[in-house]
Amino acid sequence: MPHPLRGVIFGVTVSAFAAGPALAADSDAEFVKKAASAGMMEVELGRHVSQHAADPQVRQFGQQMVTDHGKANQELKEVAQREGLSVPSGMQEEHREKVEELTKLQGRELDRAYMEEMVDDHDHDVEAFREQAEEQQSDVDRWAATTVPTLEAHLARARSIEADLGEEGPGDVGAGPAEREEGDSRDTLDRSRTGGAGPP
Repeated sequence: MPHPLRGVIFGVTVSAFAAGPALAADSDAEFVKKAASAGMMEVELGRHVSQHAADPQVRQFGQQMVTDHGKANQELKEVAQREGLSVPSGMQEEHREKVEELTKLQGRELDRAYMEEMVDDHDHDVEAFREQAEEQQSDVDRWAATTVPTLEAHLARARSIEADLGEEGPGDVGAGPAEREEGDSRDTLDRSRTGGAGPP
């Protein structure tokens, strides 16, 4: 006579395994939505910064974000299509609000706020992409794994630029490299005319 619990146990085991792919698909779908939205934010902010930032390093970084995240966004669309997942056409509210906030800024104020955001954002992205890549079961997982090195490079560069901006003195705020160099030259000339005495 069959054990009365055998069918129950077997049924529960089959149900658990059957739920696996569905749960993974839900996870992939949510990841795709967040990654696509974050990628769109990176491109929009990068465009603004490449035109309105004061520091050449920041402008160059912004342009790199347009190029790299634009490429990643296209790759994600192709991967999602193969997996039968939808990609949002617009940013999520949190990303849209960040774009609205930072695109109001220009010059040195934009430089510092943008690089701070880039460090925070890429720090979060690296963690999220590594977590997604752990499974290596779907095309989305594998795409996340191949994208991690690029995000890590972005994070390292963002931290370096943020540190450089932090080393600038108070007098440098609002002045570009050319303006600072010109100001230093005038200050040197003034001291030479007054016998080496600096300003009071």
